[in-house]
Amino acid sequence: MAFRLAPTSASEGFRLEAHDSVGSTNALALDHARAGDPGKLWVVSKKQESGRGRRGRAWATPEGNLAATLLVITAGELRLAATLGFVAGLALADALDAVVPKSRIAIGLDGASQGRNRFELKWPNDVLASGAKLAGILLESAMLDGGRFAVAVGIGVNVVAHPQDLPYPATSLHALGAACDAETLFLALSDAWSENARLWDEGRGLAAIRKRWLARAAGLGAEVAVRIDGNVVRGVFETIDEDCRFVIRDDEGAVLTVAAGDVHFGAVASARV
Repeated sequence: MAFRLAPTSASEGFRLEAHDSVGSTNALALDHARAGDPGKLWVVSKKQESGRGRRGRAWATPEGNLAATLLVITAGELRLAATLGFVAGLALADALDAVVPKSRIAIGLDGASQGRNRFELKWPNDVLASGAKLAGILLESAMLDGGRFAVAVGIGVNVVAHPQDLPYPATSLHALGAACDAETLFLALSDAWSENARLWDEGRGLAAIRKRWLARAAGLGAEVAVRIDGNVVRGVFETIDEDCRFVIRDDEGAVLTVAAGDVHFGAVASARV
């Protein structure tokens, strides 16, 4: 099966560029933006040679996994464009719900089914299954002429394989027993993106996105440790605020708002991180 767009996505003017292998779908999308591409372009591949994650980390995409980047060109506020990561998380979770049989995949940070969502969202940019990282999202931007900027919304999903040497649990769809390929998942993702982007509505619907995201939030109300610029803050994950920043009540009872940091739940939160 070849990569293809959902009919809803194609009807809204989205385009698709599919590759067998690339260096980085994000880098390629930003190159297209600098060359004048108008946006609404999906760049997808089943393999990346030099994929990247947050804070300069590498992101492995072996053959059969999904690397998908949506190029967005906007003249709006970069602050609002940054919330597209939450749109992406919701779109991917919706797509996974659509293509993975409901009999598969328990949820919960302890791996036990809790009767809620099989796929949960971990702030700011991960999708979890059974408490393990299944997918990551990376937004990168570039300034363009005329006060516009390009945003590459990168989505990487462990479909057939996942890394083994990480300091946190990771998994793949195949490891969880779900027989889904990258092409099928992308088809559902392109459809789910359109639905969630309409809800987001250039940031005007951010409150609705925030509500949907919190309904899927991993670790809400649980003990958490957040690493911020080399320091670790411990407390309870209370919510995300109106700008989708992480809100934690620390061990002294103070409420802290975090714009960027690494979040750890469960046993990891109690250990030295």
